[in-house]
Parts: sequence; C-alpha cells; structure tokens
Amino acid sequence: MVSGTILLAGGSEFGGQMADPDRRGIDLAGGPDAPITIIPTAAAPDNNHRRAGENGRRWFTSLGATNVRVVPLIDRSSAADKTVVDQIIEARLIYLLGGFPGYLCETLRNTPAWTAMLAAADEGAVLAGSSAGAMVLCQHLHDPRGQGVTAGLGLVPNACVLPHHNTFGQGWAERLRALLPDATLVGIDEETAMISGISAPDWRVHGAGDVTLYLPGQPLSHPKRLLAEQEFRLEYPQ
Repeated sequence: MVSGTILLAGGSEFGGQMADPDRRGIDLAGGPDAPITIIPTAAAPDNNHRRAGENGRRWFTSLGATNVRVVPLIDRSSAADKTVVDQIIEARLIYLLGGFPGYLCETLRNTPAWTAMLAAADEGAVLAGSSAGAMVLCQHLHDPRGQGVTAGLGLVPNACVLPHHNTFGQGWAERLRALLPDATLVGIDEETAMISGISAPDWRVHGAGDVTLYLPGQPLSHPKRLLAEQEFRLEYPQ
C-alpha cells in the first residue's frame, strides 16, 4: 500500500488561494528545503511545457520552497530516461501540471517514471496534480478531446475528477454520469484542492472554492458540496 499523500487540484494552480493547499503540500513534503519536482508533461502537445514548468518553479519558490526543479518529462522516451527517473524518485513533492489529460496518462502509463513516482510516494512523498494532473490520478479518466472515458492511473478508486468545476467542469457531469453510473464524480473548483493520504478514504478541502461530489444513485441536481476546511470520505470498493 502506498503511504504518501495525494493532492488533487481543480486548476488555476499558480496563484491566489492555491497558496494554502500548496503550502500544506510543502509542509507534508518535509518543509521549504524538501526537493520539489514539477512535471510539465501535459503541456507538451502544444509546446507549452517550458513556460508551464517555469511558472510552477516560480510559484513554489514564491511560497518559500528552496529546492524546486522542472523535470523534462515530455514523452514516453523521456519517461524512461534514467536522469529523469532519478530526479523523480528523489523528490518529496511531485507536481503534475495541467494540459492534455489523455496525453499525460498515456505518456506515464507503465513507464519507469510512473514507477518512480509510486516509489517516492511509498517513501512518504506528496503526489500532486492540477486539472489534467488530478484527472489522471483517478481510476476513471475523462478525455475531453475524445469525449469518452478511459482508465486513469488508479490511485483514487471508483472516482473521476471534473476540474475547473466552477467554470466549465460542471457541464461534464450529465454525460459522465451516463458513462460512469457507479463512480463518484468529483468536481473541484479552480484555486481549490483536496488532500488525503494515498489509499486513505478521508479527505480535506483547501483553497478558494468547493469540492462537489456527484454520488452514485443520487440525482445530479442534489450533489454534496464541501467547503474549504471541510473533511469528507470517499467510499472505496473493498
């Protein structure tokens, strides 16, 4: 069982009230001097990974982190590169940026880089993702480009993240409920994150907005809304 921490953010990750959950992530990683690794993979399809990675480095540095590195993991070839893998396994906070969720998932799936992330988390590291980065960490992944659902990387069982929920993500709920009738749909607002121990069902909301749960068997018109600092439990299959 993986023993680290997982942080799922809804987007707009580098500013505003994301400072609260990200400072919490830094603390859980071991404090300001803990090694932080930014993974810009999801931004690679439109050649935005360098800018996105630098934005991440600058953001965590502004929060007091002193050891922040952007890892050039942009495709399956670099996901097998020994230098990349070594940098990941040494990290205490690993942050998957937003962008193209399908590309991110297939770039990481069954690679040495993903194995290294799990190994780091098993040693207590924080594994974080925002928007696309959060989406791929769940059992179910909605790829907006293909309009379908595929398998994610599976760290959050029976769940599918709807990022940017307070802007456009809530518009996905009806279609995803039809595709995933037995899953919990997890809407996360921008500048908002939910944090838990990996493999643990108990979560806490941090940041500017809400987390909205569309529970199996419940009408979409009556979701469960969790405010900042509220704790909640996701029901995982046994």
